[in-house]
Amino acid sequence: MHADAFLAAAERLPVADLDALIGGKGLVVVAPHPDDESLGCGGIIAEARARGRDVRIVIVSDGCGSHTHSALYSPEKLRDLRETELVDAAGLLGVPAEAVTFLRLPDAGVPSTGPMAEDAAERIAAIAHDADAGAVCVTWGHDPHCDHQASAALVRLARPALGPIRIFAYPVWGWTLPEGTEVGPGPTGFRVDVTVHRAAKTSAIGAHRSQTTDLIADDPTGFRLEPEMIARFTGPYEIFVAMDGLTP
Repeated sequence: MHADAFLAAAERLPVADLDALIGGKGLVVVAPHPDDESLGCGGIIAEARARGRDVRIVIVSDGCGSHTHSALYSPEKLRDLRETELVDAAGLLGVPAEAVTFLRLPDAGVPSTGPMAEDAAERIAAIAHDADAGAVCVTWGHDPHCDHQASAALVRLARPALGPIRIFAYPVWGWTLPEGTEVGPGPTGFRVDVTVHRAAKTSAIGAHRSQTTDLIADDPTGFRLEPEMIARFTGPYEIFVAMDGLTP
């Protein structure tokens, strides 16, 4: 199936309660960079916390690739800034700082295979079991960004250790794929109505100021989320596609 048809079908997936994903248990959100967690899963994170569920957020990369030409923000300073922004965003969604893990793999160089990848997969699985998670949500493997694809690969590596814990993908940059891009079979999964958490989610996205404002003003090549992209993720539904063809 082509990307345009796949994503159109994803927007028609059945609307389900959060527990259709996590089965009354905890939730782990795996995000390639600080901000992906709020964009793709901010609503279900807030809903899970509102229900008193354990939520863990795993940030895969160090986030140093968004402003590589800034003189004011060295890679280490940028990493620290983005991690602080993430903790602030998580707090707005009800997740305490101690429930956040930073794997600090290289931005734009997250490995999909090899010892570093295997170690990251083991850590993700351990976090999921510690949270008594019913599901792990990670970026879609067809997102046109190497770290998003690698993050999906890490969770696939963790699949044997996850046991009955379900895996769902949330598209982020997949929405920008050219229409004719082949992405495989049509989607199965759910949409979750997150209307009551839209304000909190919008605030969480905005907490990533380095990615949404001109906070880092000395790098004209630096990344910035466009308002149109943010608007796509602040609607009433979040989409979760069952990974590896598994039926939820």
